[in-house]
This record gives sequence, C-alpha cells and structure tokens, in this order.
Amino acid sequence: MELEIDLQKSVDENASHYFELSKKAKKKLAGANAAIDDSRKKLQKLLKEETKFLTEEQQRQDEKLRSATRKKEWYEKFHWFISSNEFLCIGGKDATSNEIVIKKHLEKDDIVFHTEAAGSPFFIIKNGQSAPQATLQECAQAVAVYSKAWKHSHTIADVFYVLPEQVSKEAKSGEYLQKGSFMIYGKTTPIQPKLEYAIALLDNQIIAGPVIAISQRTKEYITIIPGEEKKSDLAKKIRHKLGSGDLDDIIKFLPAGGGQIKK
Repeated sequence: MELEIDLQKSVDENASHYFELSKKAKKKLAGANAAIDDSRKKLQKLLKEETKFLTEEQQRQDEKLRSATRKKEWYEKFHWFISSNEFLCIGGKDATSNEIVIKKHLEKDDIVFHTEAAGSPFFIIKNGQSAPQATLQECAQAVAVYSKAWKHSHTIADVFYVLPEQVSKEAKSGEYLQKGSFMIYGKTTPIQPKLEYAIALLDNQIIAGPVIAISQRTKEYITIIPGEEKKSDLAKKIRHKLGSGDLDDIIKFLPAGGGQIKK
C-alpha cells in the first residue's frame, strides 16, 4: 500500500489526514454492509412470497382439477342448498332457469317461493309440503337474498309461498307473461326473512345457503350481508378466510350487487 506524504505538512498533520480518510472509509464500508444486509432481507422476503404464491397457485389448480373431475348433481346449475332438515331447495338464476325450475322440476308435493318484486327468483322445496317451518323459513331467506332486496341493501324482504297448483303460465285476459314469469292464483303465505347468507368449504366443495342450514353441515363458514364490496373483491376475502376454495365457485353463490362479511 502506497501513501503520499505532503512535505509541507508535519508528520502529525499527515497522520491526521489519513486518519480522517480511514474514518470515512469505515463509514462507507458500514453503509455498504448495511445495504447488503437490507438487500439480502428483501431477497429472502421475495423468495418467501414467491414460494407462498406458487403454493397457493398449486392449491388453486388442484381445487379446479378436483372440481372438474367431481360429478356434479343436476341441481347445481341452479341456486341451491340443503336445508337444516335435509330438504333440497333449488331456485332460478335468471329468466331461463326460472322457467326450467317451474316447468321441469316442480312436482305436486313441492312448495313454491317467490316475491312480489320483478326479477326475483322462483324457489321450490322438493317434497316441501312435508317440510317443517325451519325449512320454509330458510327457503324464504334464499329467495330474499337473490332478489332485488339485496341490491337495495334491505335488511328484510317480503317473501311468500304457494302450492304447485297455484302457479300457472296462463296470463289473465289482455296480459302477457314474460319469460321466467308466472301467475300466482289464490291465497299466499307470507314470510319476512332477514337478508344474510352463509358460505363454507365442505369436503373441498364450496357450498352456500341460509346460516342455519350451513351451520348444520359445518362450523367453519362465513356470513355475508348486503354491502358495497364488489363480488370479486368479496369472493377473495371469503376464500382467504376459508383458507381455500375455488374463486369462481364462491362468486357463483354470491348475490348480485354489493356485499360484505358480517362481523
């Protein structure tokens, strides 16, 4: 190592000069080491995040594969749930499926649910005429959740039920029934359910329904109520809380309009 000595300065002055230079060099070295440590920590964090992302992505792919290979039941093309008393409840998602639910799947021992509001789904309880009050209440709640009452952030909704023979596609003279609409004749029985719904993951399958019905099947569920969060954002939060589940399946069960997780 070569040092330049300033002959115009004393030995002490030259020594002091190089001492100051060495202090600056040490500070730079300490700063460089700190920067290296910081970069190393950031790299480790990124590697952990990458590992987590790859693991979650693999889980999502595995879930999609299981969902694709699982044999789906005929009623899964509609809104559906199994009541707390083990009754199958199905409802239309739109005008076309409303027509199918009533025309193809309604039988004499069922019960039909609807609301006065246009655009509401028709729900039926299979063999519902032997269903207890709890199941009737649950089906009414499903109708309310998927009706426009949810979009309007109502807390309760007016729902009614009738017997199959009271439902007809024949309109009154001078009237026209649009696709998915039916005439209701005779006395109706009203129910006013509150608007909330539960979503859960059961045996790697996303299920949803009234809270009482879902709580009978699993204790791990998320309750949602009307709110302002978009379906896609809400679905991501639900999946995170459930720890797993196909995002598309969660979205399929969410009502139209905003929502939020009940605290």
